[in-house]
Amino acid sequence: MIKSPSEISKKLIPWYLEHKRDLPWRTTKLPYNIWLSEIMLQQTRVAQGIPYYNAFITEFPTIFDLANASEEKILKLWQGLGYYSRARNLHATAIYISEELNGVFPSTHKELLQLKGVGDYTASAISSISFNLPIAVVDGNVYRVLSRYFGIATPINSTAGIKEFKKLAQQLIDSEKPGIYNQAIMEFGATQCKPQNPACGFCVFNDRCVALQKKNISELPVKLKKTKIKKIYFNYFVILSKKNKTILQQRTGKGIWQNLYEFPLIETDEDVTIEALQELETFKTFIDQFSFSSTVLYNDKAIIHKLSHRHIHTRFWISETNLESKNAISITEINTFPVPILIANFINQFFGDKFQHKNKKNSYI
Repeated sequence: MIKSPSEISKKLIPWYLEHKRDLPWRTTKLPYNIWLSEIMLQQTRVAQGIPYYNAFITEFPTIFDLANASEEKILKLWQGLGYYSRARNLHATAIYISEELNGVFPSTHKELLQLKGVGDYTASAISSISFNLPIAVVDGNVYRVLSRYFGIATPINSTAGIKEFKKLAQQLIDSEKPGIYNQAIMEFGATQCKPQNPACGFCVFNDRCVALQKKNISELPVKLKKTKIKKIYFNYFVILSKKNKTILQQRTGKGIWQNLYEFPLIETDEDVTIEALQELETFKTFIDQFSFSSTVLYNDKAIIHKLSHRHIHTRFWISETNLESKNAISITEINTFPVPILIANFINQFFGDKFQHKNKKNSYI
């Protein structure tokens, strides 16, 4: 155990200053930039987040620019990053700060917590990095470092664990350099005290690490089992007219992919056969609405798209029609709409070979 919080800080900060990665948001302390980066890095790897951060800063250099943008434009720029509620919350918060606070970010942890999409971790990061407030961050990296260093087996996703680690992290923070300290411990967890194969032989704390001494590094941190994964089944109908037009519809519900676009969808409780699909009232409605002349199964094997608590088993059906719907869009416009990455991947694959799909091994209705 440490004798004082400074024992960790005295080793951790020099390590950070020597080994930190060159990341674009580390060149500034502006709360707008820090907030944007932290929201993007939730549930996202740093390498994946960097190009998105750069794109947003280029497109929306100030919070006023972000506030004045359309949600559709923001979702399109966000496309592929996942967890799209982050983008919607980002826009809502930008509008609030722009209109209600004259573009000035709240400067206290308590006030930051009132912003949509901002939790304790993000508020702590902005507070310490932008405003030099001694408020500790606790993310997955911090949980890992602290649990191993102190040998703590309390589950990190339990109520008791969340309180215990937050209290400990707060006791350890360097009150004179809170922003640097917080970034240092997160960086240490990300690049040194990694989930798999941590570099213990070159660790500045290997003389004090309880997990290393007890040889149970791989067992820490402890995490309660995840919620059972639910399987759901999507059947997308890619409707093609003779004039090379198709249909995209916007998801308006509160579920996944809110306000993103997709092809007309029939959702089922299980993977359906062609015969079972024909019997569905929703499919019969599709035939009446779009006047299908033929429907071809594009992928014999379902595409499985994995989200945190559900796996989406997806089949795409290519349906030709003689009608021209008033809501139809040209295929050349399809890439201008924000869509889930599942749809984006299909679009990139299919519309490159759309005239060859009948030569594939398919099932017909």
